[in-house]
Parts: sequence; C-alpha cells; structure tokens
Amino acid sequence: MSKVKNENPALREKLTARQYEVTQCSATEPPFHNEFWNHKAAGIYVDIVSGEPLFSSTDKFESGTGWPSFTRPIEPRSVTEHADATAGMRRVEVRSREGDSHLGHVFPDGPGPAGLRYCINSASLRFVPKERLQADGYGQFLSLFAEEAAR
Repeated sequence: MSKVKNENPALREKLTARQYEVTQCSATEPPFHNEFWNHKAAGIYVDIVSGEPLFSSTDKFESGTGWPSFTRPIEPRSVTEHADATAGMRRVEVRSREGDSHLGHVFPDGPGPAGLRYCINSASLRFVPKERLQADGYGQFLSLFAEEAAR
C-alpha cells in the first residue's frame, strides 16, 4: 500500500509542494503536465530527495501515458516494489531504496524482453545530463552512453 511518511519540515523547504506531495505522500502528478514526460536528452534520472541514480534515458520510451516511462531501473536494487491497492485497483508501487521516495508504479505492459513499464512521476526525479555526469559525481554511468557515442 502507498504510504504517507511523517512530516519533514526541512525536506518540505527543500522541495516544491508537488515534489513533496509525490515523494513523501505518494501523490501522482497530472499526465502531460510534468517536466519529463516528453524529455529526450541523454542522461540519468536520480531521486530528487537522495540523489540515488534510478533510471537512464537509454531505457526511456514513449508510452503515450503522459508520464516518463522506462523499461528498467539502472540497477534493480535501486528501487523497491510494494503492493498498492489504492485508487480502486491493484498495482505495484515503486519507491527509491535509499530515499524511500514514492516514484510511481510498474506495469507489465512495456516493451522489450521483460515487458515492464516503470511509469514514474517527474516530480520524484532530477535529471543529470550526460555531459554533467562526471562533474556531478555520476561518472560511473558514462558507460551507459558508450554505444550511443559509437553510432
């Protein structure tokens, strides 16, 4: 079940109201009216709270849902999955492991061999462009873009 965490005044000051509601109160932002639903730049998406690396643009795809969608996390252990029976349906909630931020949900209707669609709220993410990975401390993820550079 999606959870609402205890009030965190310091985090509330750091995040926008929407970021706080999504990450700490398990809210969902509106489709097509969020920062990354149609974002196409190369880089990685990290937890807005903890900075934990979560998803890569190399695994992002257009799902038509109005939220950023990914076929997989960068590292499977970077997310946790929880049964969610809110909103009148059974879903699987996805949270960041370190920050325990609500990210969104994973559905079994995605492309590729695993067939997964990680439907993620932009408000739970911060984008780090490929060109800034090294400078921002995420240099170990440059290899994700090696094949792209070879083209």
